[in-house]
Amino acid sequence: MAIFIDLPPKLNFEFLEPYVKFFVQIPIQNNFSPSVNIFFAAILVYVQALVFNRIVNNHGLLNKPGYLPALLYISSTSLFMPFLVLSPPLICNFLLIWIMDKFLKVGKTPNAIMLMFDIGMIIAIGSLIYFPFIIMLLMLWLSLMLYRSFNWREWVSGLIGFLTIFFFLAVFYYWHDDIRIFYKIWLPLTNKFPSVFELHYKDYLVLLPVLVMMVLAMIQLRENFFRSFISTRKAFQMLFFMFLLAALSFYIKPDFRISHFLMCVPPGAVLLAYYFSNASKRWFYESLFLVFILTIQYFLFV
Repeated sequence: MAIFIDLPPKLNFEFLEPYVKFFVQIPIQNNFSPSVNIFFAAILVYVQALVFNRIVNNHGLLNKPGYLPALLYISSTSLFMPFLVLSPPLICNFLLIWIMDKFLKVGKTPNAIMLMFDIGMIIAIGSLIYFPFIIMLLMLWLSLMLYRSFNWREWVSGLIGFLTIFFFLAVFYYWHDDIRIFYKIWLPLTNKFPSVFELHYKDYLVLLPVLVMMVLAMIQLRENFFRSFISTRKAFQMLFFMFLLAALSFYIKPDFRISHFLMCVPPGAVLLAYYFSNASKRWFYESLFLVFILTIQYFLFV
């Protein structure tokens, strides 16, 4: 409602990274009017929420199945105005939810070589859409450390899957005698992590209820940690690392926008859902959620 009331005059949708547009032309960035752009963004969020909800329920991450994960996912994707439009991080969330499902299967399969290879390829495809997605490569080895004993084939297979996609990209650049451009793709990885941040705290006051809920979720996890199944413990450790990497990867893209932090929503929504599914004082957690929703609406309108 807030974004439709104050509709931007123009919204550009950059679907792919510049180094991919060199050989893949998808001329849709200027074909959508602002209202159509926002409409499709809303449809994508709802589809993602349903897929995400099914994955969380299938892996038994909460006490009982329900639509709580979807509710927290949709609520979290409404935090900021840039979250409500089509963007590369929003598209990449489909891939992030997909690899989350595969990471949760790593400990349940006798041989994870092909699984890790598939995840590596998905991460490479995500990097073609939005380069900071490449940070999820670290999740390959973090998840293996959490779930499995050391097997060098499993550790290498994910990297091979990733390099397979970029090998074909390198061949294309080589055919067109532009291999130097291919080398420049990797330059953002050498960016230094910023030591000084220019933040306008008023723009981020909406995060206060989220921070409170995240702290309460951590306390709840700590209390139930050794009473939970081993697979559940490892799953939440994996999701915590995924949330952390998604948040910190903003430095890879110097001109990043606030929409980058959409990649924090899938793992973050699981943690929030865990708190609400385990909280005992109904008056408190329902009031907290009401404050969360009202805060989102207030800051969207002002």
